[in-house]
Amino acid sequence: MTKLLWLCHAGGGNLPPSLGVARALKRRGHEVVFAVKSDMTDRIDRAGFRSIGVSSSDSDLPRYSGGPPVPPLACYLTSPNVSDELKRIIKAQQPGVLLVDAMFPAALAISPTFGLPTVVFSHTFLFRQMETWRNVIAQLGAMRVDAGFDPLPDADALWLSQTRMIVTSVKELEAPALPGWEKVRHVGPIIEDESIAQTADLPWDASDPTPMALVSFATAKGQFSQDKIQRVLDGLAAVPIHVVATTGVHAVLEDLRIPGNAVALKYAAHNPILRRAALCVTHGGHGTLMRSLIHGVPMLVLPGTGHDQLPNSKAVDEWGVGKALAGDATPTEISIAAQSLLNTASFSEEAKRLGQMISPYDGAENAATEIEAVLQA
Repeated sequence: MTKLLWLCHAGGGNLPPSLGVARALKRRGHEVVFAVKSDMTDRIDRAGFRSIGVSSSDSDLPRYSGGPPVPPLACYLTSPNVSDELKRIIKAQQPGVLLVDAMFPAALAISPTFGLPTVVFSHTFLFRQMETWRNVIAQLGAMRVDAGFDPLPDADALWLSQTRMIVTSVKELEAPALPGWEKVRHVGPIIEDESIAQTADLPWDASDPTPMALVSFATAKGQFSQDKIQRVLDGLAAVPIHVVATTGVHAVLEDLRIPGNAVALKYAAHNPILRRAALCVTHGGHGTLMRSLIHGVPMLVLPGTGHDQLPNSKAVDEWGVGKALAGDATPTEISIAAQSLLNTASFSEEAKRLGQMISPYDGAENAATEIEAVLQA
């Protein structure tokens, strides 16, 4: 058995695939411990893993401003005090392998100094979004410098200094690999639900022939938009479809105007809904994109501020599996686009074709195999 320490980014979309990999490693007899922002420890604990809260960024927060990303997130991801706290955690835990999220420069900068096998994880596309990735890491570095701290290495230096890089996506939908990036492995998507997301008790019988739409946007505090959920509910109100909106913990459900064809839930397992769905309205996060394709469901994308959401929305258009609108699209625009997607068979046909290509991947088990290969090298 090997102890693996995961230095975890606080992004909402990063945790479900990370937990999926952790479960695969646990099934193989390994121990996985998460070092994560203190306000995320409950999610780790509920999943059955030990968590260590990282809280030292709080003292540096007054020095951070601007963005995106929002200052609390940028502070956690780049603060030298966070790096120092992670060093203390690594020394105390004595892991055999370090796992690090790709958008966590404070961890990436110090992880190679311990002489341990180190695996960096990207939970979205890499090569087709490389310029966006580089800009995000550069922006984080600039916010750190503006806070009065020393600069960080760029994205290429941070990632290529690790032993291996795992991308939880599919190579077939990527851009060609860049020279010098031979340590990258695409393992496939990981779309397991968290334990908090239970199967929803929907008001419509399974035999009801009316099409269903899943509405799912970013749930992280810095990206959540109640207004966007409301605009979608308003736009779908007159469409002949059942609507299930999953909002996340930050929504105030009693403030939503919920039309007669819709229900709104803070959390619900998405896989059972998508098995019945004819449409997914989403922000374009990688996890929801992959999950929709695996179920052969076309998408209507209203991207938010996450760095991969706009590129992913363009990919949905490019692949012919949906339509992309602006994040501030009006209810009328949403209604017209939704009806076009529901009435044009080619979108669902292409989504099913790509889903059949993606489905054979077992991303969590493939990632565990790659990690064990690094451990044994």
